[in-house]
Amino acid sequence: MSQAGKTLRIEDLSHPVLTPMQNMARDAMSQVEVDLSEEGILAEAREQTGLEDFGRDDFRERLRVWLQSVAEDEGLAPVGRYAVRRDIVRYAANRLRFEDLWRRHPEIDEVEISAPIIIGGLPRSGTTHLLNLIAADSRLRSLPYWESLEPVPDFREAPAEGGVDPRLQRCREAYAQQVEILPLLRNMHDMAPEHVHEEIELQGLDFASYELEWIATVPRWRDYYLSHDQTAHYAYMKRVLKALQWLRGPDRWILKSPQHMEQLGPLVSTFPDATFILTHRDPVSVIRSAITMLAYGDRIRRHRVDPPAVADYWSERVEMLLRSCVRDREILPKDRSLDVLFHEFMADDIAMVERVYELAGLEMTPAARGELEAHMVANPRGKFGQIEYDLEGDFGVDPSRLRERFAFYFEKFPIEAETSL
Repeated sequence: MSQAGKTLRIEDLSHPVLTPMQNMARDAMSQVEVDLSEEGILAEAREQTGLEDFGRDDFRERLRVWLQSVAEDEGLAPVGRYAVRRDIVRYAANRLRFEDLWRRHPEIDEVEISAPIIIGGLPRSGTTHLLNLIAADSRLRSLPYWESLEPVPDFREAPAEGGVDPRLQRCREAYAQQVEILPLLRNMHDMAPEHVHEEIELQGLDFASYELEWIATVPRWRDYYLSHDQTAHYAYMKRVLKALQWLRGPDRWILKSPQHMEQLGPLVSTFPDATFILTHRDPVSVIRSAITMLAYGDRIRRHRVDPPAVADYWSERVEMLLRSCVRDREILPKDRSLDVLFHEFMADDIAMVERVYELAGLEMTPAARGELEAHMVANPRGKFGQIEYDLEGDFGVDPSRLRERFAFYFEKFPIEAETSL
């Protein structure tokens, strides 16, 4: 039964009252020794895949920074440390499979990634909705979550029951477990297996991107990432996209990631013929939503929840993203870039997609319109119920004072301040 329209309040955000399932998840890992050694990670990836060649070994330096950064996060509980390590092993195994596929099929390099539509914008600013709405158009290639987690299949595996891809089956099982352990997560950001995900997941194969910041407190990695040119890692991601397009079409991509806001230079140089869409929303609304989601997840992955610390980190991080965007916005080609204001997008979703299509030279056919409208009917806003946010009560943050921090952003873009906070 749909919970659309229902408003929920997380009353125990600062001092969680754990459910039996949450206690079970934490207790199960409480005595587990988590090996964060470089060789331990790579050995497990080799064992999982039966493969040996990781390709160029420059990734090892970044892997070591990842591992050192995670080891330095003393607040990460054993279950959180285990989950991060599992992700890192998965990236290493994915790299092995990708490099193996590329070696066996060098013709993949001839695949063209032509005129993609690429969305950038703050988390919680409409990027996911716009991505999934456009991805409902079957003429476009997108990256479903299950495929992003394991982009290259293990060709030794047989299909699951009913011919289901075993990668999809694993993702469905993990999603069901996640809903049991953290049921309110999907009210804020549903990670259903078939939803369309961010392509920077593919940069994980090169041990790059800002994604590690979302699952651990890793200032060492953040500083390393921000001090290094990311062009090579965008190029690696593009190689993976070529392989995915070679494995199955269509051949025009719809892509999205908030990270692009601070990497517009590498993004444009990697995808010079793309149509670039930037979403914009009141940063205060963005931050209150993102940090509530993160603090809720921290009841599992961290020893204790520290809402003010989460607010401080992500207020600063959002400012970094926005200052980079304001600085570099003019890098984007004027005839192939569009700024999408959140209030305009929410007022008429389909009309905004029509503007995107016009810019991208893509016709809005009756069939495409029908697919988009069907997606909206099946996925109403707040499908599982909406979370009531309280910046001041939960995080000790005054919304008006926080908004003052982003005056430079409001001066650049005609964003509406969402004052009913």
